[in-house]
Amino acid sequence: MLEPTPTPSRLTWPSAEREAAFADWLESVRPAHQLLPQSLRPASADASFRRYLRIDREPGAGGGSLIVMDAPPPQEDVRPFVAVAGQLQAAGLHAPRVLAQDAEQGFLLLSDLGQTLYLQALGDAVASEDRGSIDRLMRDAATTLLEWQQRIDPTTLPPYDATLLNRELSLFPEWCVERELGQQWTEHERAIWDAACSLLVASALAQPTLAVHRDYMPRNLMVTENGPGILDFQDAVNGPVSYDLASLLRDAFISWDEEFELDIAVRYWEGARKAGLPVDPDFGEFWRQVEWMGLQRHLKVLGIFCRLKHRDGKPKYSEDLPRFFAYAHHVAARYSALRPLSRLLELLMGAQRIDAFY
Repeated sequence: MLEPTPTPSRLTWPSAEREAAFADWLESVRPAHQLLPQSLRPASADASFRRYLRIDREPGAGGGSLIVMDAPPPQEDVRPFVAVAGQLQAAGLHAPRVLAQDAEQGFLLLSDLGQTLYLQALGDAVASEDRGSIDRLMRDAATTLLEWQQRIDPTTLPPYDATLLNRELSLFPEWCVERELGQQWTEHERAIWDAACSLLVASALAQPTLAVHRDYMPRNLMVTENGPGILDFQDAVNGPVSYDLASLLRDAFISWDEEFELDIAVRYWEGARKAGLPVDPDFGEFWRQVEWMGLQRHLKVLGIFCRLKHRDGKPKYSEDLPRFFAYAHHVAARYSALRPLSRLLELLMGAQRIDAFY
């Protein structure tokens, strides 16, 4: 965790105007929530332009801490976060509550779910070979996903339609192939890519839809006494039933063997059928949907991570490119309809270095 910053002046701001606006807003909410401005310190960063700060409350308020979201417009819009947070609270799901807001300036005061990310807890369990903790954490995450899918109204969310799916896929050739790897596809290679994208988008659109978190992974879950706490839900959409399970099982920062993936997936699928959620009655077909949906996501993330490096000056994310190439190649090579894409990926990975990606 980051060390506490003793004074607000130690925080950096993109401009004096933004810093002054924040100071004015913080002072306006300080009395009602009994905040201690001198305790303000970084809580976590984000792949977007958002950041999170932790601030303590006065002892008379019961102590503890709260979270400030700093989401500068026009790059960020906090209104979707506020809307979904309201749904989560009404549904009885464990997520940050919005305690104060200035949506126009992009400042939110939130409840604090603690400091232990699922990613940290799972990493510690893997390091200590604590299989029991791994099983419990992942099963709890799958159970909470089922609760999310049953309780959040998808009709209130934007559609995960063909336009958005294709726009996400377009990030891969632009930012990964061209900017990161410095390659230009031939007309034939571009045709292979376009055909694969058509298959992936068609598979996604053929699935029943429900509320999709869109980034349901260990980095966006917290370990709490009340079960997994859900973070970063502002990009939720009405989309394919398999999407969030694919995000959970094939994560950006931690990987599992396929036997364990299947164990969690079967448990989720059985729970979904019992709850009346619209998963395919054939688990084999459902697993194919999960894999193809995951492939769409992984190709998108490869593009996003390269964009973070080249456009936004955040090169750290590109360290996980090999993990995502491995995910993508593994799935594409498994299904005959996608095998041309697997060969295209091999050229990008370097055929002689494929083993290094696994």
